[in-house]
Amino acid sequence: MARLRSNPWIVLLVLCMGFFMILLDTTIVNIAIPSIIDSFQASLDQILWVLNAYILVYAVLLITAGRLGDLFGRRQLFAVGVAVFTIASALAGQAQDINQLIAARILQGLGGALLTPQTLAILTSIFPPEKRGTAFGIWGAVGGVAAITGPTLGGLIVTNWSWRWIFYVNLPVGILAFVATFLIIPDLRHGRRHSLDIVGVVLSSTGLFAIVFGLIEGEHFDWGTVAGWLSIPEVIIAGIAILAAFTLWERTQSEPLLPFALFADRNFLLMNWVAAAMSFGMLGLFLPLTIYLQSALGLTALSAGLTVAPMSLVSMVVAPFAGRWSDKTGGKYILAAGLLIYAVSMGMITRLATPTTTPATLLIPMIVAGLGQGCIFAPMTTVAMRHISPRMAGAASGVLNTTRQLGGVLGSAVVGAVLQNQLVSSIHEQAISQAAKLPPQFQQQFVDGFTNAVKSGFGVGRGQDGGFQLSAGVPAQAAEQLRQISHDVFVNGFVGAMQPTMMVSVVVLVAAALSCLALEQQAKAAERAQANEKGYADWGT
Repeated sequence: MARLRSNPWIVLLVLCMGFFMILLDTTIVNIAIPSIIDSFQASLDQILWVLNAYILVYAVLLITAGRLGDLFGRRQLFAVGVAVFTIASALAGQAQDINQLIAARILQGLGGALLTPQTLAILTSIFPPEKRGTAFGIWGAVGGVAAITGPTLGGLIVTNWSWRWIFYVNLPVGILAFVATFLIIPDLRHGRRHSLDIVGVVLSSTGLFAIVFGLIEGEHFDWGTVAGWLSIPEVIIAGIAILAAFTLWERTQSEPLLPFALFADRNFLLMNWVAAAMSFGMLGLFLPLTIYLQSALGLTALSAGLTVAPMSLVSMVVAPFAGRWSDKTGGKYILAAGLLIYAVSMGMITRLATPTTTPATLLIPMIVAGLGQGCIFAPMTTVAMRHISPRMAGAASGVLNTTRQLGGVLGSAVVGAVLQNQLVSSIHEQAISQAAKLPPQFQQQFVDGFTNAVKSGFGVGRGQDGGFQLSAGVPAQAAEQLRQISHDVFVNGFVGAMQPTMMVSVVVLVAAALSCLALEQQAKAAERAQANEKGYADWGT
């Protein structure tokens, strides 16, 4: 065992198992969205909480989890995270209603938050700077493997068994990772025992919770009143104010939860923005695309998974090479190119998405997306963490992953809001247009049916009709015609709403690519890192 623990590549393998489990669960849940909607008769805004409940807890606790790893040992926190996530997966599979599923997803978020910062921190500690790019590249390639396995395995499971098994598949991986953690991962500690800034934990968690909750629930409450005098804008503003107080408090602490010296490194600061933009852009592709493939085109979950598999396969192959090139060149231009290529692929999908598109039509855009995705994650992580000292790695990893998740939450809120807003107008226009095909006595009833579907929330997985319900007493022949036309309204309306929704993410990705031009070259960054070391010389000793 001592030989295994001394081999950083074997340790990397175990860390990737835990990371793989989290990413596998995310991609599998995305592909199962329409089936979960059908099972619980849930609307689009409800199903967004199945995704966002996990993200909310995950984002709020990452900074604290990174610090807890410094306090109690990164191996121990990694193991606890794996255990919690595995147990939560079993509970998610047993959920009997949408609320129980959301509760299990909250517990998964806790496990994921405890686990994730420890992986980057341990890698930063066991790999020298000149080899971290390769290690991060392999770590990033795990995302490609999970992204391939998730939609494909998830599609197979959902098509042939039940969506519940998308959570049960985590159990063997989690058990194996938990056992391997104590056998292989070394228990690394840096210097003296630290103290935990309780006030900082409360302030940061409360502020992040308020902001994330406001962004997620904004559309649900029409960006207005939540209860009594409290409104969504006030919740978000309060969150920002609490984080401002957190910043002031942290500047007075000898051992702050968030060492501000990290942000003196321009590259680390920029990579936090890029991480947020990357998550924003990826969610902007997967959420509307998953619904489009299954609910608009009528593909099975398996066929939808196979449609996006080329993207993940290419990303898996490219990521290790991108990491290795980043070790040699600094990663600045590789990262910028990856972001631009990914944005181009989204633009291609937007142009090619029609009610009659076939999976073959999307093959080239998916390959292009995989090329771009493979050139993003490893260079981004390498540039961000290259000159972070091992004793700062836990805090840096927590911050980087927090901003990445906040980008995902913001993307979820914006993409979800834009998609629902566009669906309302697009489907209403389609309903009016298609109603002309019906006898006059049924036209107003048809339009009213979609109006009621809009008010009750779109059931995008329900028969590919947006939740449209026929009134009682409609003759059988007319009912069949209404069902066919309602399907056409939903499909054309969703395609019309999907296109402007995806363009929002394209703009964000292009902005992130241009910001990479401000990155410092490798030599200058190294000089700055030596200067920064003086700013937190005693923080982790």
